Amino acid sequence: MQGKPAWRSHLPHEWLDAVESPLYFEQYSEYEISAGRSVGYDADDRPCFTSHYYLLTSLASDDDEEFYEVVTYCEEMSAWRMRDGRWLIYRRNSTSQTDEPRSFYAFASDMPR
Repeated sequence: MQGKPAWRSHLPHEWLDAVESPLYFEQYSEYEISAGRSVGYDADDRPCFTSHYYLLTSLASDDDEEFYEVVTYCEEMSAWRMRDGRWLIYRRNSTSQTDEPRSFYAFASDMPR
């Protein structure tokens, strides 16, 4: 993950004024799998945004001679701390390349990990 995260990308427009805006970010990435995490902080150095993504793959073959990687599971999550202290969470996941991804929003009292 490079550059500033697109922290508003899944935030519904009607909730934009209800969340704290991050001033700076810490970003982490995995080297053995396709995965990364970002945490955004407010003026009080408290987390107000978090996101992660990861892809799990496995080897597949059509003829048992040539192998290729296929995605077996993927997940994307973004969460924003609202001004009332709750967290608005967006999750999107898929169990294969052929399945339609499923996504949903939820509220939580704590920052998702």
